[in-house]
Amino acid sequence: MDGTAVIFTQRYYQSPQAKTAHGLVRGTERYQILAVLDSEAAGQDAGTVLDGRPRQIPIVSGLEAFLATGQRADYLIIGIANAGGKLDPAWMPVIADAIRAGMSIVSGMHELLADQPVLTALAEAQGVRLIDVRRPRHRDELHFWTGEIHEVTSARIAVLGTDCAVGKRTAARMLTQACRQDGLQAEMIYTGQTGWMQGGQYGFVFDATLNDFVSGELEHAIVSCYRNLHPDVMFIEGQAALRNPSGPCGSEMLVSGNANGVILVHPPGRVYYKGWEHLGRKIFPLYSEVQLVEAYGPRVLGIALNTQHLSHEEALTWQRHYEKELSIPVVLPVEEGVNSLIPAVRSLIH
Repeated sequence: MDGTAVIFTQRYYQSPQAKTAHGLVRGTERYQILAVLDSEAAGQDAGTVLDGRPRQIPIVSGLEAFLATGQRADYLIIGIANAGGKLDPAWMPVIADAIRAGMSIVSGMHELLADQPVLTALAEAQGVRLIDVRRPRHRDELHFWTGEIHEVTSARIAVLGTDCAVGKRTAARMLTQACRQDGLQAEMIYTGQTGWMQGGQYGFVFDATLNDFVSGELEHAIVSCYRNLHPDVMFIEGQAALRNPSGPCGSEMLVSGNANGVILVHPPGRVYYKGWEHLGRKIFPLYSEVQLVEAYGPRVLGIALNTQHLSHEEALTWQRHYEKELSIPVVLPVEEGVNSLIPAVRSLIH
């Protein structure tokens, strides 16, 4: 563990923009989370607000309120993931105050902290670090696809989604933990900044990698995990969606990662692709997405439903509908867990 941390979400904790914070509240092996800083959700437990499960992580109104408790943290993590990854100028005073309080800053934004002269000078003076998780690595550090993926005998299951921000990383992490509890050696291959923040050991940041090297970096992460640990199964975190118009993604996991199984995450309560409601760009029917995935080769083993905007009864209705339509297991991960997917996972392990 790297140390203690607070998560800054400004006023976005109760929105999908705080998905980095949500992941860290659900669990991280890299940091001990002391508090969430959010002016609109202050006074509540971060876990209770997120999914109804208390996690003894208080939400306080801001950095000043946290410091007033007498606690100190090693890190302030920017827990917001906005479109375009821009640093909001309104965040700068908070970041500067955290640096003055002796905190290193962790950011998953595309706009880098290290490119802000005021912050870099302040951090140097205070002896703390600015950690840009999405800093692109130099070309000489990157790997090109080699075909070594075909040496890997561990099961490789891609956790893909029918849209952005549907819970692909959460599902992958839950599947990894459930398999371990069931006696399997399971590992997760992270492909985003939050996966690294949660303590991921094998992976890369997909959208901070030169396009020519995405396939190679994915292969390198999978092959390195296999050679070092020889797990029974690896869950590969998906990004965006195969048919999301603003960033079609997923074929890399299926083809370059040589996945031999897929868990598909789908939000029945969402009609349009996230952010493109005004264009009327509808998410394709789930059966169509299953057909598309299987056209690449791997079998869809099961479905995980994101139940946002659904009542519990509506979620159960969709669960029964998809199970009948697709004849594969369908789970509600947040409400029921993912254990019923384990037999399908085991079917790939030889």
